[in-house]
Amino acid sequence: MGSPTAQRRIVELIDDLDETVIEDGGTQSFALNGTAYEIDLTSTNAEKLKDALAPFIAAGRRVRQAPNQRPTPRSAGRSTEDLNAIRQWARDTGYTVSDRGRIAADIVTAYSQA
Repeated sequence: MGSPTAQRRIVELIDDLDETVIEDGGTQSFALNGTAYEIDLTSTNAEKLKDALAPFIAAGRRVRQAPNQRPTPRSAGRSTEDLNAIRQWARDTGYTVSDRGRIAADIVTAYSQA
């Protein structure tokens, strides 16, 4: 009989930008155009991200939302005629959209910007 074997597992967090081991830093979260992102960064790269975004954050407006919920354009309160117009516009411009149910946020956004 042999002696019991011990195992030791080491998990390292790696910076997504420069692939260095993160000793000081962690996961950063941000959102853009309704899509939430996470990136693992050293504290140096996290500061670079914050510095790059600082002028946009200063000029922007804060939006309250539920945790883990992506901000999306809302069609709530739209009339049936409005929704039908969006569906028709989407079909005319090459989008695939169903006759009933929710209209995808990217389609509503594109319609609003057209």
